Amino acid sequence: MASAREEAEVTAKLASEHGVSEEAVRVVFDAMRRGGGTMAQFSHAEFGGMSQWSSGMTMVGDMFNDSLKAKLNAIAGELSRYLREHPVEHPDADRAVSYRSGGTRHAGSWWPQELGNPSSVGSQNDMRYAVFPVKRRLVIDDHGQTTTYDTGDHQISGVSQAQSTDSTLTFVSQRGVVRVSDLARADSSEPRRS
Repeated sequence: MASAREEAEVTAKLASEHGVSEEAVRVVFDAMRRGGGTMAQFSHAEFGGMSQWSSGMTMVGDMFNDSLKAKLNAIAGELSRYLREHPVEHPDADRAVSYRSGGTRHAGSWWPQELGNPSSVGSQNDMRYAVFPVKRRLVIDDHGQTTTYDTGDHQISGVSQAQSTDSTLTFVSQRGVVRVSDLARADSSEPRRS
């Protein structure tokens, strides 16, 4: 496990090499930890706002800025390698979640509690989703109907909503676009009360 001093040195080095602030690198570092070292979802002004990274897929808030994408790809790639070489050993490492405040961990959460804490949560229109990479599950709440899907070996790293009458959510994995309809259902439940 890496020391805080080693992590600060890596952060400073990457910030200097890529012309961004140490704070920007720390935000990516924290998101990378939440994503198990393989993905990151975060928001920072130096990357154009909401951004995502996984091996083979880089999205920045300023979506047509290829140099910014390359910068994020280089930083995140280095941090991913660093985290593989220095695995996090404390059990609470995955408690913080992208796109959700830390104070809402289990209290009032709408997904099945046995899945633990998601790596990311979000919503599009009237649908909510939560991704659980360790358990290989994706949970979708559509107007109070909660359905759990088996993600298999997909490493979910992004979400989009098809512009059609059925408002289908699609996700991005290391293999490209994944339609929810392509995933096996793990279970379905009646509306939950929060």
